[in-house]
Amino acid sequence: MRFSVPGPRSLAGQLFAMQAVLIAVVVAGYALFTYISDRSQAEEAARRQARAVARSVADSPSVLEAARTSDPTAELQPYALKVMRDTEVDFITIMNPQGIRWTHPDPDQIGQPFRGHTAKALKGETFDETYTGTLGPSVRAVTPIQDGKEIVGLVSAGIRVEEITQRVQGQLTALLGVAAGALVLGAVGTYVINARLRRHTHGMNAAQLSRMHDYHQAALHAVREGLLMLDGQYRVALINDGGRELLGVAGDVVGRSVAEVGLPAPLTGALLASEPRVDEVHLTASRVLVINTSPVSGGERRGTVVTLRDVTELQSLMGELDSERGFTQALRSQAHEAANRLHTVVSLIELGRAEEAVEFATAELELAQALTDQVVAAVSEPVLAALLLGKTAQANERGVELMVSEDSSLDDGLLPESLPSRDLVTILGNLIDNAVDAAQGSVRARVTVAAYTQDTEVPEALDDAPELVLRVSDTGPGVNPEHAEAVFQRGFSTKPAGPGGRGLGLALVRQAVQRHEGTLSVSEADGGGAQFEARLPLRESGAVAEGVTSRTSVSRGAGGYA
Repeated sequence: MRFSVPGPRSLAGQLFAMQAVLIAVVVAGYALFTYISDRSQAEEAARRQARAVARSVADSPSVLEAARTSDPTAELQPYALKVMRDTEVDFITIMNPQGIRWTHPDPDQIGQPFRGHTAKALKGETFDETYTGTLGPSVRAVTPIQDGKEIVGLVSAGIRVEEITQRVQGQLTALLGVAAGALVLGAVGTYVINARLRRHTHGMNAAQLSRMHDYHQAALHAVREGLLMLDGQYRVALINDGGRELLGVAGDVVGRSVAEVGLPAPLTGALLASEPRVDEVHLTASRVLVINTSPVSGGERRGTVVTLRDVTELQSLMGELDSERGFTQALRSQAHEAANRLHTVVSLIELGRAEEAVEFATAELELAQALTDQVVAAVSEPVLAALLLGKTAQANERGVELMVSEDSSLDDGLLPESLPSRDLVTILGNLIDNAVDAAQGSVRARVTVAAYTQDTEVPEALDDAPELVLRVSDTGPGVNPEHAEAVFQRGFSTKPAGPGGRGLGLALVRQAVQRHEGTLSVSEADGGGAQFEARLPLRESGAVAEGVTSRTSVSRGAGGYA
């Protein structure tokens, strides 16, 4: 025979059992207390009733008159029986001062001595007691019959204890009925409440809930990705360590509306949206985040679960990859062009025009070398020089002339370690790409780049450290004054959206500039078009300043920037 060991009850089942036992104990205790209290009250009421009846009989003039006759029983026995019926007492005994009964419910007991105490009554007092007489245990009162100061007889009236018990039992029966109804009602209410609790706890017991809570806390702290939970009113219900770090929030934000946390407006709008968001890219002061939102619903909207992934490094690597792809395309194009020129040289030699072949080849080499010398002479910083050479080749392929301004002067080793080359590529590369896009198709399409250092122009600067100036201007239509600030927002673009989306380049530029406490501005370029200028302080420790806003000036036109 196999025995199965029952598993632990669910939390709802345990609560139901505990509440049912508690209700039963409370009802039983109340019933016992009421029974004892009612019995005590019944005995006290019986004592008062016996005293009142005894005093009424003793004070009756007819009783006093009959007590002085030679045969008191003849008149007093019918009177006592009538009073017993009217007052609902069990016996009324009238006796002489020596305790010999004149009356009794049992006629055979007439003439017999009274069973009980009479000493206090013979002294003129009325008293009560519980005593076992001929009718059994009873609550009785004894009082004297007085003629002036003379005691001519005694009266005892009483109620049997059995009768008192029957009265209490009747009350107890009604009480038990009420108690049983209360117990049933309490059990039904408890069952309904615990059935609802069972649904909410999915039938798990306390140990399982505790273990799940421990797993929940461990998972929150272990997951590096950000996790944010909002309730139905879009208040922060939960945020893990990764979410605090990625969103840059500090302090206790649980219970606050997500609109009051201080996040960028586009990110706040995405979190407040009722529809789910999938792999949306958003920018904070120092990070590029991919967010996913999923509403939690169970017949009604209960909240939103938000996951956050940091793709700042990935975005930078993608930018570098795009640059490398551009370089590759430029090299492929240059290789194709070099092959054409080589075929031209070979053809000239085959035609016997060696001098013209040498002249043609020398001219091409001098042009390429001149471009390289010009870039390296102006900007000897290796990363920026390589970026400019690559972008120059890309611009030429698109029919845009990229020039390095004569004002450019940037020596190698000047940039501190706090200004990584990756951020320089992000800033200058995106500015050049947007300028080439804007200049393409214009008359004498040209992009001019300037890179140099100078002393800070901000009067309130705390130190005299120099700053790096990166300026890119184009011959495009410029930036509409209405878009002077919006052009730096993520998602804004005046160009048609491509497969990869638009509106991220200038937002990344501003993020990188703000990360190094710099400024970013847009103005009208000489001769038309737009001019973007980034100024980065060259400090040894590049602390990130939160909340720094770029200084934006207004230009004319309606260019295409993203």
